[in-house]
Amino acid sequence: MPSSVLDQRPAPPAGGPLPAPPRRRTRVLALPEARWALAALVLFVLALPAYLLGGPAWLWGPLFAATYVTGGWEPGWEGLKALKDRTLDVDLLMVVAALGAATIGQVLDGALLIVIFATSGALEAVATARTADSVRGLLDLAPTTATRLLPDGTEESVDTGLLTAGETILVRPGERVGADGRVLDGASDVDQATITGEPLPVAKQPGDEVFAGTVNGTGALRVRVERDPADSVIARIVKMVQEASETKAPTQLFIEKIEQRYSIGMVIATLAVFGVPLAFGDPLQSALLRAMTFMIVASPCAVVLSTMPPLLSAIANAGRHGVLAKSAVVMERLGQIDTVALDKTGTLTEGTPRVTDITPLPGTGLDESALLRLAASAEHASEHPLARAIVRAADEQGLAPAEATGFTSAPGAGVAATVGGHRIRVGSPAHLGPVGGDGLDGVVRSLEDDGRTAVLVLRDDALVGVLGIADRLRTDARATVAALTELTGRPPALLTGDNERAARLLAAEVGITDVRAGLLPQDKVAAVREWEAEGRRVLVVGDGVNDAPALAAAHTGIAMGRAGSDLALETADAVVVRDELATVPAVVALSRTARRLVVQNLVIAGVFITVLVAWDLIGTLPLPLGVAGHEGSTVIVGLNGLRLLREHAWPGSSVKDIA
Repeated sequence: MPSSVLDQRPAPPAGGPLPAPPRRRTRVLALPEARWALAALVLFVLALPAYLLGGPAWLWGPLFAATYVTGGWEPGWEGLKALKDRTLDVDLLMVVAALGAATIGQVLDGALLIVIFATSGALEAVATARTADSVRGLLDLAPTTATRLLPDGTEESVDTGLLTAGETILVRPGERVGADGRVLDGASDVDQATITGEPLPVAKQPGDEVFAGTVNGTGALRVRVERDPADSVIARIVKMVQEASETKAPTQLFIEKIEQRYSIGMVIATLAVFGVPLAFGDPLQSALLRAMTFMIVASPCAVVLSTMPPLLSAIANAGRHGVLAKSAVVMERLGQIDTVALDKTGTLTEGTPRVTDITPLPGTGLDESALLRLAASAEHASEHPLARAIVRAADEQGLAPAEATGFTSAPGAGVAATVGGHRIRVGSPAHLGPVGGDGLDGVVRSLEDDGRTAVLVLRDDALVGVLGIADRLRTDARATVAALTELTGRPPALLTGDNERAARLLAAEVGITDVRAGLLPQDKVAAVREWEAEGRRVLVVGDGVNDAPALAAAHTGIAMGRAGSDLALETADAVVVRDELATVPAVVALSRTARRLVVQNLVIAGVFITVLVAWDLIGTLPLPLGVAGHEGSTVIVGLNGLRLLREHAWPGSSVKDIA
């Protein structure tokens, strides 16, 4: 393949490289649930000062009434439709309880309950819409057109959806590959991080497989299409994310798991408390007052608040420390995990190649700085990730590149340029010839055995040194693996699309023994489902498009936020915003603390409800006292849950002690 001059790259041809795909995001207020919840919240906030300051009822009354209507009509309507199917859900029960509170003068409590439920429904609708957006946006990774080669050698631009197996396409430098296939002719480096997660472009030669949506490097490729567009790896990723999102069992908080029985029991009991005394001659007003008191003290408001404050406080605390949990359900589920699967590139590692070794050849007159500056000068015009790593290393050492002329690049081989009157070549040992007896053959083998990429530097065809380049391990990776092992009782597993040798070397460095390498997205999903079939609850931590199906299929998924793909960020249940891997075990430990507080609160709420209900049934519980007891239990469990807002509640470096 002839060299190409990169500093004179032509404009992308028609049907060639696509611009960065637009990010498709549903506007929050485009969702009816969000509009109704916002309206209810605004009305509640407007009514609250007038009510608390003792304003006239004509001022705050209509505002609270509007709050009930805007925030409660939708869950109420859904509850009525559920009744038609002979089911009774907690949403309808909450609306009835809110209306019941209003009828006995507890207007503020009822309105607050309505706002909480409306906001919860809106957040769920937003999360669902954003996931759908990211799945649709994934389709933009694959180009819409490709250059098809006809039998007579002519070219035509066609819709990629019309390509069929057996046809041949031309992939020019910088273009995205239009279909899954196999290289017939040409050589290039292809960035396939979206599919396999590999940190560096992979050299492709005749006979090698390429995937739709991956980005071609500086060489031209002729590719024989082997799969129809509907069967491509990208299409299968979309399908897997959609299926996993639809079939993943809906998560529920504790109160929701018993809502059907509790709701039916409470309705029957309230009717009995009203009807039985009335049948035995009790006055209507007395029977109604007793029934309303019973409904208030037996309503699950305190139980709901037993669950929410600890989880919401944990969410707020985690958010302050750079972990965004998308819902209270997510925070609850994080504490249930017993198996962790980690991605390699961008998760355990930084995801950016860096120069790790600089070895000048004795007798060349070059020290480490001079060798690095020479290589950076030759690579300065290149866009290859290895070249950028070399140039960045020189910049970090304050080494300004020398002037280079006659720059050329050979795909998969390296670059050449004239620097200071010498012809400098930088590239891989496989293409720049054997190292021979120059003394660096052992260095090259040692670098490659350690999972690094060896790069040779030649001056006037004479070897002058070798550079080692690798994706650097995160500084907190070892501590994170140790903390997760302590939390779950078993070491995390490594799921990666990278090669076996590099994966095992890194795993050994951080203490992981279960290594599954060379995986495509569907292989990662299969591993997760295998564990879950054994009864495990799996946490997957990843960052790329290739991790999204596993993130969706797992019990809980966490995405690394700084370099994470849109699809991974939207599919995951939680996001590590600052890319601090050590926050993963910390948030798991925090979730477990929150779950313990939930149990404490449920016991407190249960005792209050039992005592007040027994009092109302056996004796005569005064309504004000019943309301006071009900509200008192709510305040107690609320304050207990808010303990997790305190700074020292975050596990931090003491993960093992708190867990």
